[in-house]
Amino acid sequence: MSLMISVSGIRGVVGESLTPKNLTAFASAFATWVRRSRENRDKSCGNGLPRIVIGRDTRPTGKQIAGLVGNVLALSGCDVVDLGIATTPTVELATAAAEADGGLIITASHNPVEWNALKMLNHRGEFLSAEEVEQLLAIAEEEAFHSARWNGIGKLTLSNGYDNEHIDCILKMPFIDPASIEQEDFKVLVDCVEGAGFAIVPELCRRLGIGNLTLTACEGTGIFPRNPEPVEENLAATIALMKRSGCDFGIIVDPDVDRLALISEDGSLFGEEYSLVACADFYLGIKKGAVVNNLSSSRALADTADRHGVPCYSAKVGEANVTAMMKEVGATIGGEGNGGIILPELHYGRDALVGIALFVQAFTNWRSDNRGGTLSEFRSRFPDYAMAKEKIRLGALTPEMLDTLFSDIAKLYPEAKANRLDGLKLDFADSWAHLRPSNTEPIIRIYTEAPTREQAERLACEMMQKIAAGTAVP
Repeated sequence: MSLMISVSGIRGVVGESLTPKNLTAFASAFATWVRRSRENRDKSCGNGLPRIVIGRDTRPTGKQIAGLVGNVLALSGCDVVDLGIATTPTVELATAAAEADGGLIITASHNPVEWNALKMLNHRGEFLSAEEVEQLLAIAEEEAFHSARWNGIGKLTLSNGYDNEHIDCILKMPFIDPASIEQEDFKVLVDCVEGAGFAIVPELCRRLGIGNLTLTACEGTGIFPRNPEPVEENLAATIALMKRSGCDFGIIVDPDVDRLALISEDGSLFGEEYSLVACADFYLGIKKGAVVNNLSSSRALADTADRHGVPCYSAKVGEANVTAMMKEVGATIGGEGNGGIILPELHYGRDALVGIALFVQAFTNWRSDNRGGTLSEFRSRFPDYAMAKEKIRLGALTPEMLDTLFSDIAKLYPEAKANRLDGLKLDFADSWAHLRPSNTEPIIRIYTEAPTREQAERLACEMMQKIAAGTAVP
């Protein structure tokens, strides 16, 4: 299996595609890129060494990779601030707060435990753009690495205060009211899949005013009890626990805590797509402005934006792409339909922690206005669509072959509006299908949405058949 390289980072299976050799090469390339980027930003940056913030999730390989990468960065002439176990959004916030020149997160996010990755941030704590990734790859390919002399090696410093700072920043937002949340006396299930959120998510809940927590997979072992992607097919055990627990709702995050999923009191999923919809609906009541999602996201966000009288834009999949469009259109809030909420007021990054705060406050306010009510009732106030999500292995398909495949499929549906910005999106009158190569796995993702689950699944099946018919994929 080859490395997956995109705006979502450098990721692979440890010991197969992700090896000490390429970890060293990409860490060296990143240190060199950071140095060049710093010099381009500030020609008078002086003799101080570039500073890079690093953090990792709880995977068993994370500590060793962080040690290797941290030392490579130091030997490349960079000071390193090591947060230890930290969520992706916490590293993003810390990179900006520490006025660092870059950040690096050791996490493969929702991928299985055998995977790991390097997610690379610029000095603003944001993912590298496609252009910046190309610059990094050119440095790696040319092996044009900067190496420090013996007296120019950087220092490694441990820092563990940014979890509290992250929570403090969220609680300082004037529309978050822990006292009103506490009055609801919520009982909440929290599932952190043994990832980086194991301590910070429960602590955030407590400080939001939720005192009665039922915790599962919150020991931080890094041994995921299930496939860590927080989608319905992986959540049977959590849903069963939710039904037994008597909780008002459940909070689920992925291993690096940039995705938020929710379970209603009856065990039904609130829907990853609707995490962003609910948060946007709440926030647009506070601050009007454009919203942005990606092409694989539900039409429910556009419907919600329309109800608030603001535009909704769709970007290519990938946090860097969404944040770039958010800046371009001056968006108030945005994110991705996989449960990733981006609130520029806090920072430009998908952040399940700020998503939890927005969501719990929104539900609290609704219950107060309606003198009680359940989460499933709260969910019913939003536009109702059903999605199907499938995937099919890429095999040996090249980008050129994929381009031809998508063009051929588009020709089969003249009644649909075809968008080729990111793979192929076909917009029909009452449904859509999005086919695209994944940024994180060697697969084609097939997302569909329709008025009912049966229609969405039927459309997804049809798209998989079209892909199979046009390729050698079995």
